[in-house]
Amino acid sequence: MATQDQLNALIADIASDINGFIGASVVDVESGLPLASHSVRPDFDLDVASAYNSEMVKNKRKTIDALRLEATLEDMLLTLDTQLHLIKMIEGDTFIYLAADCQATNLALLRSAVNRHVAALNA
Repeated sequence: MATQDQLNALIADIASDINGFIGASVVDVESGLPLASHSVRPDFDLDVASAYNSEMVKNKRKTIDALRLEATLEDMLLTLDTQLHLIKMIEGDTFIYLAADCQATNLALLRSAVNRHVAALNA
């Protein structure tokens, strides 16, 4: 497991690399609690987002099991009319959640930046 400093650095690096960054958190799936988080908008509550997104991850895993798929959840992409949200699984039962303004970035850039920084964390 990464240290607190490494998780904070991961979020800071992603924030500086993505145009339109709104917020990000590294989340423990089981508890739904953020292990590290940062938002540029005071009204964007990452504690709430982390908790609800952990429920989405748990339910998607149940769906994979119910369908008897031999697969592992890697990421989930959500597109809103004004925002892009990415949930990327990292290190076992942990994921990074990221929100960005869709007018300032696109899914390909968002996913590429997150994958690059997560790979560096795991190196």
